[in-house]
Amino acid sequence: MAINNFNIHGLSEQEVLAARSKYGANSLSFKKENGFVNALIGLTKEPMVILLLVTSCIYFISGKAGDGIFLASAIVLVSGISLYQDSRSRNALEKLKDFSQPKCKVIRHGEVLEVKKEELVIGDSLIVEEGTFITADGVIEHSNDFSINESILTGESLAVFKDSSSADNLIFSGTTVASGLAIATVTAIGNQTRLGKIGRSLESIAEEKTPLEIQISNFVKKMVIVGVIVFLTVWGINYFHSANILDSLLKALTLAMSILPEEIPVAFTTFMALGAWRLMKIGVVVKQMKTVETLGSASVICTDKTGTLTENKMSLAKAYVLKEDCIYNLNEKLSTGAATELIALAMWASEPIPFDPMEVALHNAYTHTNRADERSDYKMIHEYPLGGKPPMMTHLFENGKGNRIIAAKGAPEALIGVSNLNQIEKEHVTAAIAALAIEGYRVLAVGEANFVGSDFPATQQEFHFVFKGLVAFYDPPKKNITAVLQGFYKAGIKVKIITGDNAETTGAIAKQIDFHGADQCISGDMLMQLSEQELREKVKKANIFTRMFPDAKLKIINALKAQNEIVAMTGDGVNDGPALKAAHIGIAMGKKGTEIAKQAASLILLEDDLSKMVDAVAMGRRIYTNLKKAIQYIISIHIPIVLTVFIPLALGWIYPNIFSPVHIIFLELIMGPTCSIIYENEPIEKNAMLQKPRPFSTTFFNWKELATSIVQGAAITIGTLTVYQYAISKAADEQVTRTMVFTTLISANILLTLVNRSFYYSLFTTIKYKNNLVLLVIGLTIFISCSLIYIRPLAVFFGFNSLNMSDLVMSIIIGFTSVIWFELYKAWLRKDSEVKTS
Repeated sequence: MAINNFNIHGLSEQEVLAARSKYGANSLSFKKENGFVNALIGLTKEPMVILLLVTSCIYFISGKAGDGIFLASAIVLVSGISLYQDSRSRNALEKLKDFSQPKCKVIRHGEVLEVKKEELVIGDSLIVEEGTFITADGVIEHSNDFSINESILTGESLAVFKDSSSADNLIFSGTTVASGLAIATVTAIGNQTRLGKIGRSLESIAEEKTPLEIQISNFVKKMVIVGVIVFLTVWGINYFHSANILDSLLKALTLAMSILPEEIPVAFTTFMALGAWRLMKIGVVVKQMKTVETLGSASVICTDKTGTLTENKMSLAKAYVLKEDCIYNLNEKLSTGAATELIALAMWASEPIPFDPMEVALHNAYTHTNRADERSDYKMIHEYPLGGKPPMMTHLFENGKGNRIIAAKGAPEALIGVSNLNQIEKEHVTAAIAALAIEGYRVLAVGEANFVGSDFPATQQEFHFVFKGLVAFYDPPKKNITAVLQGFYKAGIKVKIITGDNAETTGAIAKQIDFHGADQCISGDMLMQLSEQELREKVKKANIFTRMFPDAKLKIINALKAQNEIVAMTGDGVNDGPALKAAHIGIAMGKKGTEIAKQAASLILLEDDLSKMVDAVAMGRRIYTNLKKAIQYIISIHIPIVLTVFIPLALGWIYPNIFSPVHIIFLELIMGPTCSIIYENEPIEKNAMLQKPRPFSTTFFNWKELATSIVQGAAITIGTLTVYQYAISKAADEQVTRTMVFTTLISANILLTLVNRSFYYSLFTTIKYKNNLVLLVIGLTIFISCSLIYIRPLAVFFGFNSLNMSDLVMSIIIGFTSVIWFELYKAWLRKDSEVKTS
């Protein structure tokens, strides 16, 4: 049935341009937050910036203008780095928005086009169908069994049926189509829609923090509290000894600066945002930032069959005619009218404007097998949408002469249940279903009914159907799907198929693609009868779930979650919405997925390619591992800075104030880029996808990893304090001692950066990793450090003195030694791992 039968031509290109010029774009434009201004305001609340500002002011007050200017410049530099990182994060997230925006279908100059929702204009003929979001307000011109869920506006959860003749014949932006299809003329767009007029309330909704973000925030707050306590203690000790309030305050501020790990929240934000951007580049759109955290932990992937494991290129391959008890191969020329009539009936049971691949195939088959195309002669007078368990659908058509066609198609069990088949016929049908399904065909049954009058039954199951036969579609497995499954299995991820198809067809496809556990299967009806305990056991063992419906899918997801599995779920239809929402990682298909599925999901695969999920899991593991490296690096390097400042002061050593605020801020400027730039750019470790999924409860704050960072930090502290005492034993002055301690700390920092690129593989392995930023950042660190020591004006400003070769080499060797021991620990780990696996 062509669009022209609805007598709708739509706007011309000139009318579209004129409407857009007059009314603008279809977008909600409320008060926009200025990301740059917000970032500036956020900086004024940062503890480090506040400390720098206070310290700079104290230097100016005490007459040390040079130090004051340096710290003021440091405020600008620290702020610039923070703003740059914030800008990178915001830009990465902004690029994702275009990919997750809904599209819509319109009729323009007599053709059906798909356009972005922003391109919709007033006067457009908008096509809305089951599973789509309505993107503008409009008046219904034509509809087939059309109902809308308007809960976003009214709070009413039940769908409302509407048509062009009803009192309420309006559709509204933001609502969703529950069933059927309608064509409406757009009357309002953007802020002028009903949703737009009440949408300002959306501005006040704050985005919730993720669990990892909360943990990081709490950790930083605790460190701030520790910093305040230590700051007050040291201020008091210094004041007691010197009675100089400004000098003692400066020394206390030095220690407070060394304690604050302000790089951690910056690193977290950068890693998450750039991770989402990297995923987008490989064709995976991240809608919720928390998904990036969760990806590396995925332990079960529940996948649909059609379009995910298979090509979703449905071709009508065979037809079974019950009257003749014969299966026809449709690739050959039909020599009988019975199969042709069956195909025609199956087409009439489909949507007049098909969008489902099977219905498209039926319309195409009808065009090729029926000489006379009667679609333009008939008008749909009533429709029963896909429903029931198992599902079926029924359409009623009538022509100008009063001839009526009542056609139904659906799951064979559904049509068998509403048809008066005798025992022999049932046996023939069952045998035909088994013969087709075992070859991997997707099978639908077709039935016909007669009904006089317009007082149609409330449900389609009340018709008296005549079972006509079966139509079989072949949807070949995707060429790469076997390799995809092997990728999941190697990564320790279980795969389960959840489909509406029958067990035989699904099992046949599963065997073709080397799916693990193809013989372990359960149907939706059987699953719903299980107790909670039985359900958990069955869900753990079974890998194929057939004849599934929304409630059954949801029960599977919840049962897996109850067993502490981290569940990823793929889906594309309206019925997948609840399960996608319930899963830890909801995955919608970008091409064949309905807007409802995309809205419910947290990820969208732009190319409907499950192999991208293997890449996404690898990316998730990479992001988490690199973030952990960055955090552990920050903790490890902060410990020697804090203790090197505190211990000489607390123990009353000869040079109690070995570092001042200018030294601390310089070290901070080195550490920030190292953790956020080098570690974010690190490639995935070669064994990352051979390990079992990380339990989601595990974070980088677990005691084993924290202990590793503490021991590394303590070892570097021993190195710096050893150099301190070595310098004193040689009767070195304060400038030389400070320079040697600073050189040791810088050397340790450089080697720690390289060593911590892996907590398993050796430095000789990781040095081959492709990360050009490592040489850049380390080279810059060495150049600047040498400049501070050997360029006289800079050395005087920082209180350094040029080192002779022996002192320089001693400092570097001790700095390296305080870190390189960790390589021996990693070698022991590798040897222990080899023993266990042998």
